[in-house]
Formats: sequence, C-alpha cells, structure tokens
Amino acid sequence: MTKRNAIEIEGLTKMYPNGRGMRDLDLAIDEGDIFGFLGPNGSGKTTAMKMMAGLIKPDRGEVKIFGESVQNNYVQAMKQVGCLIETAESYPYLTANENLKLFARFYPHVDQGRIDECLQLVGLSNVKNEKSRKFSLGMKQRLGVAAAILSRPKVLILDEPLNGLDVEGMLDMRRMIKRLSEEEGTTFFLSSHLIHDVELTCTRIGVVYGGKLVNEDYTTNILSDYASLEHYFVSEVERHGRV
Repeated sequence: MTKRNAIEIEGLTKMYPNGRGMRDLDLAIDEGDIFGFLGPNGSGKTTAMKMMAGLIKPDRGEVKIFGESVQNNYVQAMKQVGCLIETAESYPYLTANENLKLFARFYPHVDQGRIDECLQLVGLSNVKNEKSRKFSLGMKQRLGVAAAILSRPKVLILDEPLNGLDVEGMLDMRRMIKRLSEEEGTTFFLSSHLIHDVELTCTRIGVVYGGKLVNEDYTTNILSDYASLEHYFVSEVERHGRV
C-alpha cells in the first residue's frame, strides 16, 4: 500500500534582518515517518518548525498537513497536529494532572483515562499530583510532550524534544516516539542537534546548515555508506563549503 504524504513543504522561506532564518525548504514526509531535522543551533530549524505550526508567517512558500494548507486553512490543517516548540510551558501552581486536565478541555474526546495514559507514556505517573513548579527542566519537557500527544494527533512537531532529559528520559522518549510511529502510525517531525539520538530514533534525516536543507535521506541508506550519522553530517557540511 502506498503511503500518503503527511507533510508537504514547498519553497518555505523566512529570513530575518540578521541573515538567519530558513530559505527555500522543500520536503515531503510520509505518514508514519520519524523525520529528524538535524543541524547546529541557529541553523534555522526552529524557524522552519514555527512556520509549519503556523506560529510565524513565511515570507513565501507553503506547508500542507494531509493536503490542508497551514497558511490558507489553519484550523483544518492543525486539527491533526500536536506541537512542542522551543520551551514546554505549564501552569506552575497546578499539578501535572491538573495541567493536562486544563488542556483536555479543548478536546471533548479526552478523558481522565487518556490523561493517565499520556502521563504513563512520558514517565510522569509517579509525580502526577505534584505541582509543575517543582519539576526539573527534563520533567517539564516530559509534561510538554504529554500535552502534545493528549489528543492523539496524527502529526507531532517537536522542537528539541530530548532537551534537558537525563539518559533514562532520553531512552523513554525514544521508546515512546517509536511506539507511536509503529502502533498508531503517528508521523513525527522533530529537530535536534544531538546527532547520536537522531541516528537511533529517526527513519529519515534532513541536514540543515546556514538556513538551508543541504541533504536528506533515509537513515538506513546513510548508515550503509557512512560509519555513523556524525561522519555523514560532517561530510555534508564540508561538502557545502561551510567549515
């Protein structure tokens, strides 16, 4: 059975006065893919993801989620999307459970059972009744991911989801991403500068450098030609004459 495109990006561009941003991004992401946006800090990853989520307006170009344009039909396009971009926000004087109950008000089909399931998935069940102001950065990140998956979105856009997590947290997050992709067909678009984690998590990888997508390929293809994703990344950057 042919996979359909979950995300289509054409000519997506947003440039800032300081010369940073993203230029002419073209991508098609298959349903169920775990796509990793790999690049150093300041390479344009977050700018691209904010445009994908409709948080900033592109200078030009378009993003479609299951055929619906984010720029022209925002509500319809974003119905199937969960996001965590930049920092995970929560209400500090509410518990983890209360935070998710508040978010659940936007989704009629989300009940306490689903909230408990999400807390379990991100490893916060044992602290569900603690206030989020007591949480470490990694725990806040887990809570942000729980909020993003609450409505069972078909597409998840996650900006540095492993940020602030300890080793156990990274393992938990990788397991959760792979499980949702395999069992529920969830499509992931996630950014990271952690090369090793992208190698272990993602089915496809795009390398971003200096505001441009310099290459993209399936992880298996890359690792058949290179000893590691790190070797591939360095060679791509050098090949484009920017080191």
